[in-house]
Amino acid sequence: MKIYTRTGDDGTTSLFDGTRIAKSDPRVDAYGEVDEANAMLGLVRASGLDADLDAMVVRIQRDLFALGSHLADPADRIADRVKKAAIDTNDVTRIENWIDVLENALPPLRRFILPGGSTAGATLHLVRTVFRRAERRMVALGVVDPVILAYANRLSDFLFVLARTVNHRAGLAEVEW
Repeated sequence: MKIYTRTGDDGTTSLFDGTRIAKSDPRVDAYGEVDEANAMLGLVRASGLDADLDAMVVRIQRDLFALGSHLADPADRIADRVKKAAIDTNDVTRIENWIDVLENALPPLRRFILPGGSTAGATLHLVRTVFRRAERRMVALGVVDPVILAYANRLSDFLFVLARTVNHRAGLAEVEW
């Protein structure tokens, strides 16, 4: 597979169904934001995480490829053909369970906290804001599967708790607002 095809030189790109759309299309914005969040998670992993948290992030990165696939597939056909592109309620539940486990080891929140801490923790706060933007783009499309939206909403919560966990494990105090 060649990296360059020259087909996008005119400012368009192809969706999974072969439709050509402008690279400025809201759908491309949505999956571009997901891609940006995924790349930032790579930065988080490169900064060093405990093995259990790293495994969670790798799973999330895989999920984000699946989520991007759904956004690039307006005919909603990919999940039928490619099982690894499936996002379902089990994935939402998995994230909820992770949040519950991680929160049990954290001090309770009393106030808003300022983003920061370790490099990984601060980057996770940034990933959360990028992914919230992706979620807003998905909502603006108005045609995204409700399970995908639930997953997106839960993932932002998870990223917040993960940032807190990384900083807590590093012994860094949260700065309250």
